[in-house]
Order: sequence, then C-alpha cells, then structure tokens
Amino acid sequence: MNAPLLSAQGLTKRFGGLAAVNEVSVELWRDRIHAVIGPNGAGKSTLTNLLSGDLPPTAGRITLNGHDTTGKSPEHISRLGLGRSYQKTNIFAPFTVWENIRLAAQSGERHSPWNPLHWVGNAARNARVNQRCERALELAGLQSRAHVVAGTTSHGEQRQLEIAMTLATEPTVLLLDEPLAGMGQAEAESMVGLLLRIKPEHAMMLVEHDMDAVFTLADQLTVMVNGQVIASGEPGAVRSDSEVQAAYLGEEH
Repeated sequence: MNAPLLSAQGLTKRFGGLAAVNEVSVELWRDRIHAVIGPNGAGKSTLTNLLSGDLPPTAGRITLNGHDTTGKSPEHISRLGLGRSYQKTNIFAPFTVWENIRLAAQSGERHSPWNPLHWVGNAARNARVNQRCERALELAGLQSRAHVVAGTTSHGEQRQLEIAMTLATEPTVLLLDEPLAGMGQAEAESMVGLLLRIKPEHAMMLVEHDMDAVFTLADQLTVMVNGQVIASGEPGAVRSDSEVQAAYLGEEH
C-alpha cells in the first residue's frame, strides 16, 4: 500500500468554547496498529467518534479508502469500510453469539429498491451472509460458543463477540475503543492474540489504557492531552519522551 486507508487532517471538535479535539491528524495503514493514549478527558473517544461519523467535526477533513467522509453519517462511513467497537460492550444479550454476528453481517448487505422480495427472504439461508459469519466467528475464536446466548458469556467473550460483529461487516479500517477494559490477564492475552490475527488485513486505531498491551501491539503511538497531540511516532521514541512521561506514562515506563 502506498497510501493510508484512513487519513484525517487537522481535525477539530469544539463544544462551545472547549476544543475537545484540536487540530489532530492521523493516518491508518493496512497491517499496522496505531495506538492513541492519554489521560481521561484527553479527547481520545471524541477523536474516534469524529472518524466514525458519530460526531461531525468543527474543522478538518477525513478520507476513507479514497472517499471524503467528513461529516458523513455512521451508516454511510460503515458501508465504505469502517468498523468500530465502543467502550461499553454493545451486543444483543438475549440472542446467541451466532445471531449477533449474523445481524451485523446482514447490516452490510445492499438491497435493490426494485426488488422488495429481498426484504422477506429467509436471512438464515443467505449464503454470503453465512460465509461472512463463519469467517468472523473463526477469527474471533468463538466457534465453540456459536449457539450460546450472548448475555451468558464472559466479559472477555462479549468483547470478542463485539469485534466479531464488526468483522462480519467486512471493514478495512477498525477503530477499537478500549477493547481490553475490565479484563483479567487471561482474557487480555486472548484479546491481544485476536488483534494480532486480524491485523494483516486491516488498518487499526486502538484507544487503550493497558500499557502492556499497547506496547505489545502498537506500530505507531500517539499521545493526546487536553485535546492536542503532544507526541506521535514509533512507540520506543514516544515512550522515552520526557513530556509524555511527565504527562501520562510516569517513571515506571
């Protein structure tokens, strides 16, 4: 690839007089994980919401797979190849793992307005949707849990399921907002393994507070404080930056 799959230049989001994100630029490349870290209130989730279309930017420009997506709706951006997960697990708890993934896969299907029969067909018999579900289930390592009710699975499995649902829409770019939040060591290791498995086919932006996971996964690291980028580059260089240590990482890192 000679161009990033997602590029954001000079992104700014103001709420009244407060700049939650102030002239932030980021590029996401296939087979690379770009981690964004910083203290609470730094603007990380706001940046994610701007890229996904959940919030319109006050200024700046976003391109995704060659398309200008600035200010476009989340549904439009998703169909152009962007998937995201949220800080809070976002699944259909009463449905099985398989049903959750199938619903996500169906959301990416395009229907002809001239053929209303598309809307009344048996979704369970849609071969393309089922193939996408099987692949997402396998990538997430949830094959043995396919027919378990999602709400009865562990926290770690629910986070894996959320990523499987995202993968079922066949995105090229993934925005992952604290996917390891609340996990124990074994669950965190499983999630790190999942992210490494899906890395080669995707460009990823990872917002995360688990610094061990960040330094294991990240190819590029950006540090935000008060809505602004204070450092960005290879993790080793950013880790040793005195301003970053003072603002966020601390002496132990």
